[in-house]
Amino acid sequence: MQKTRVTTEQVPEPAPGTWSNCLAIGELIFVSGMTARGKDRETVLGDNEYEQAKVVFEKIKHLVEASGAAMDDIVKMTIFVTNIANNLQVWEARKEFFSGDFPACTLVEVSNLAKPEILLEIEAIAIAGSSRGE
Repeated sequence: MQKTRVTTEQVPEPAPGTWSNCLAIGELIFVSGMTARGKDRETVLGDNEYEQAKVVFEKIKHLVEASGAAMDDIVKMTIFVTNIANNLQVWEARKEFFSGDFPACTLVEVSNLAKPEILLEIEAIAIAGSSRGE
């Protein structure tokens, strides 16, 4: 199967030679860890876990849809947070992007992320068409 790099204007690409935001291999879609950085790659959008999670889920949505899939095709997420006590804010934001069976998920507390104001990072794996029972 061919590996395809997936891009969208709504999610800025990382610097060349670092990583890919999203790769599709057949029906499998792999989304790298997304944070709430703005289009300038520096500004962090959102002051709390709920606001940042909404930004991140929106980025994931753009990438998954650019791959030809839907949010409900996501089967696995890993969420890294700097304060696990605020996990309910992440779950609240997640409810706004998923319906039916939620993806399998691992939540991990980490000591820090790329910048002190980044409170969470989320990566995802999807299988295109899986939410339609294909």
